[in-house]
Amino acid sequence: MTEKIIILDFGSQYTQLIARAVRECNVYCEIIPYHRPVVKDERLKGVILSGSPFSVNDPQAPFVDVELLTKTLPVLGICFGAQLTARQMGGRVEKSEKREYGRAMLHRQQEDILLQDVSPVSQVWMSHGDSILELPEGFEVLAVTESIPVAAFRAGNKTAHPLYGLQFHPEVYHSAEGKIILKNFLYRICGCSGNWTPASFVEETVAALQQQIGSRKVIMALSGGVDSTVAATLIHRAIGSNLYGIFVDNGVLRKNEFRQVLDTYQQIGLNVKGVDAREHFYTKLAGKSNPEEKRKIIGATFIEVFDREAHGIEGVELLGQGTIYPDVIESVSVHGPSVTIKSHHNVGGLPDTMKLELVEPLRFLFKDEVRRVGAELGIPADQLNRHPFPGPGLAIRILGEVTEEKVQMLQEADALFIQALKDQGLYQDVWQAGAILLPVQSVGVMGDERTYEFTLALRAVTSVDGMTADWAHLPYSFLASVSNEIINKVRGINRVVYDISSKPPATIEWE
Repeated sequence: MTEKIIILDFGSQYTQLIARAVRECNVYCEIIPYHRPVVKDERLKGVILSGSPFSVNDPQAPFVDVELLTKTLPVLGICFGAQLTARQMGGRVEKSEKREYGRAMLHRQQEDILLQDVSPVSQVWMSHGDSILELPEGFEVLAVTESIPVAAFRAGNKTAHPLYGLQFHPEVYHSAEGKIILKNFLYRICGCSGNWTPASFVEETVAALQQQIGSRKVIMALSGGVDSTVAATLIHRAIGSNLYGIFVDNGVLRKNEFRQVLDTYQQIGLNVKGVDAREHFYTKLAGKSNPEEKRKIIGATFIEVFDREAHGIEGVELLGQGTIYPDVIESVSVHGPSVTIKSHHNVGGLPDTMKLELVEPLRFLFKDEVRRVGAELGIPADQLNRHPFPGPGLAIRILGEVTEEKVQMLQEADALFIQALKDQGLYQDVWQAGAILLPVQSVGVMGDERTYEFTLALRAVTSVDGMTADWAHLPYSFLASVSNEIINKVRGINRVVYDISSKPPATIEWE
C-alpha cells in the first residue's frame, strides 16, 4: 500500500518544489487546491500547508481550518501555512518592518524531533512579508533567526496530532538542511516508511493497468519522447500486444529519427506501426509561414493521420497518453478559489467521435521520476536522456515557410550540433539544444566563390523544468568548432550565430 502526503496549495511558486522534495524522500504526495476537502483514508499520513502570495491579514486570503485537520493528521505549515496556523489559533502575525527574502541563519532554541540531526546554526531560505510576532498560548518556539522571533514552532499538546510551522522554505536548495527537516516530519512524525520507489511504482501501476484495461485494446500515439515511451512500456507490460502504438513521421523529425525510434521500440518489444506521412505534411504546410498556423496545421494533420490509422484497428476502446503531473496539477488562482487546470500536451484535440477512455499511467509523476521509472523498465539510457523536442518538430525551428529542402538542411546542421555536444561530454549539461534556420541570407566567401546563403542559429539552455531557462555557457572553442563544421558540411548555410537569450524574456523555441 502506497502511503500518501497531501500538500494543500495556497498558490505558492514553491509548491511543486515541496512535492519534489517529499518524493525525493521516497514518499508519495499529491498537490490539491486549499479549498478542496482533505478526505482521510488509510493511505494518508499527513498534510503540508504551502506558502502563498497573500498576507494572512488580507480579507481575501485563502483559509483552511488547521485545527480541524490536526484532529486526524499531523500538519506542517510552511511560510504562509505557518502564519495561517499561528493567526488562526490565537497568535499575532504582522507585516514585517523589512521584507525578508533570501538566506538567513536558523538558530535552534530547543531540541525537537522535527529538528533532529539539524545543526545548531543552519542556513535557510526566507521569502515573506509578514512575521509571526506572538505564538498562540501553549505553542513553543523551536528556532529563530537574527531578524525574526519565530522561525520554527510546535503546538505542544494543544492539538490531537502533531502541528508544526516553519517560517522558511525547507524545500528549496538554499535551505542547507531543509531536506533533513522534511524527512523528520515524514518519517518520525507522520510515520512514513519511504517505500515509494520506481520498482514499487512499476509493480502497482502494472497491476492497476491490468485492472483498468482487462482484455480491451489500447491505441497510443508515440512520439519517440521520454513520456510516451515510458507510458507505452508500462501499458505493454500490463497488456502485451493489446497495445497498438502508432508513430507518425510528420516530415519535421530530426535526422534519421523515424528509423532510430522504431528500432528502439522494436528492441523494447512494443507493438508499433510506423507511418510515413512526410509528403502529406509538406503539402499541407506549403506556403505557410505564420508560426501559429504551422502549429495548427501539424496538429490537425497529425489527428487526421492518427484517426485514419486508428480506424484500421478493430475494437479499440482506450487511448494511452504520456500525460505527466505538471500537465494536470490544479493551480490555485491568487484572486480567488477558482482553479486553473493546465491542458494536456500530448494528443489533445482528438475528435470526439473517437469516444476513447483515457489511460494515463504517468499522470502523477514529474519528469525526473518518469526517467527513473524508465530506467527501472530497462529502456535504453539514450532514449531516456533525450532532450525535450517540440511537438511541431523542426517546423517551428524553420522560421518562415517549411520546405523539404529546408528540413533536410536543418536536419543535417542539427545532427552535427547534437553529436558535437555528445562527443564533448556537454549533452547532459544542457537541458535542451537545437538549431534554428533563419529566413536571413547573407554574403559569404567559400574558396574563390561568393555565396549568398542561409544563417543558422544555435540554441542551448540550462533549466530544471523549462519554465525558466538560462542560455548555456558553452566554451568558445566548442562553438567555433561546431560553426566551422556546419558551414563546411551543410550546403546552403554560410553563417552560424549563437543565441544568448534567457527565458524570460525570450522563449526556448523561436516560434
